[in-house]
Amino acid sequence: MEYVLAIGNSFSRDATAYLHDVCASMGISAHVVNLYIGGCSLERHWSNVLNHEKAYQYQENGIVTDRYVGISDMLHSKPWDYIVTQQASHDSGWIDTYEPFSGLLFEFLKKEAPTAQVCLHQTWAYEADSDHAGFVRYHRDQREMYVRSRENYRVIAEKYRVPLIPCGDVIQRIREHPEFDKAQGGIPICRDGFHMHYLYGRYALACTWAKALFRAPIQDCAYLPACLETEELPDQRLLSIIRKEVMV
Repeated sequence: MEYVLAIGNSFSRDATAYLHDVCASMGISAHVVNLYIGGCSLERHWSNVLNHEKAYQYQENGIVTDRYVGISDMLHSKPWDYIVTQQASHDSGWIDTYEPFSGLLFEFLKKEAPTAQVCLHQTWAYEADSDHAGFVRYHRDQREMYVRSRENYRVIAEKYRVPLIPCGDVIQRIREHPEFDKAQGGIPICRDGFHMHYLYGRYALACTWAKALFRAPIQDCAYLPACLETEELPDQRLLSIIRKEVMV
């Protein structure tokens, strides 16, 4: 059994929604927990550690619960193999928002869960027409947001020698396909301009995490995401495009 703990927000919710099932389809047994606070930044994660806040909604193997927990308690609840955190998407392009909080948080996680591999989740840029309030900081330019955030995630990952889960890169490559280019009549990979499409976006993130954490053979992934929110059925051709970009 592989134990994965995500300390994040709605972006880690998107990333972990299908991870358990994607892994199972490739013969990987994974227990996945996401600690969720909407829009939570590294600064707030660290503040929550210091103040022992039980403010995170507990989400297990893609299932949302009514339970609320704190980081410290969760670190000792399972023999975690991987602990993943991230910056809030709107702050991701600004390097001064990462410090000193990322260093303090990584040090704390490594001390409290010394056998776990701490990782960093590279978040993605918003859709070109996103109305997210934070998008104005990037002049409403998707490319600018992608380049700035990508550089910052790489700087922090290299500084603290933590693996980077390259979701931002994968999503940007997927957008280069006309099937996922809204301007060409495709399906936008984000459902609302910034959160992932319930089917294809969440599937792409799960596959990226599975490959990055477990070196999973994504070409063999047989899981078909079931979109309860929209009852949409997956298109195998689109899933194939996604798997191809994840395997790059």
